[in-house]
Parts: sequence; C-alpha cells; structure tokens
Amino acid sequence: METRNVVPVIPMRKTRKVRLAVDRRLYRLRNLIERCFNKLKNARRVATRYDKTAESFLGFIDITSIRIWLRHLSP
Repeated sequence: METRNVVPVIPMRKTRKVRLAVDRRLYRLRNLIERCFNKLKNARRVATRYDKTAESFLGFIDITSIRIWLRHLSP
C-alpha cells in the first residue's frame, strides 16, 4: 500500500503487531457508500444488469436511488 500511496481506511485487527492509524471519518464515509451499493444491489435488475446499454442501466440506477431515497423519507 505504501508503494501505491494508498491510505488505509479499514481498521486493522487488534492482534496485529504493527498497527496503522485510520481516519475514522473516511471509514464512516466508506461504510455509508458500501451500504448504499448494497441497497442498490437488492434491486435484482441492477444486480444482474439486464440492460444492454449504459444509459438504460444508469437510468435504472437513478430510479432505484430515488425509490430508496423516498423510502428513507417516509416515516
């Protein structure tokens, strides 16, 4: 990771002898993005990528994102 200048985001295990510091704010953002992708993949059409063109695939991702957002807004 050091040769590629990659910043570690996932915390290391407690049993590891040499531990590196992790930015907690980046880890929270990464977790948020992973949960978003997981919710998008719950839509079967997104997970299996039935659409042939990139435009229709991205359009369905937009529709699915709006549905997730609306579901989040409703109590």
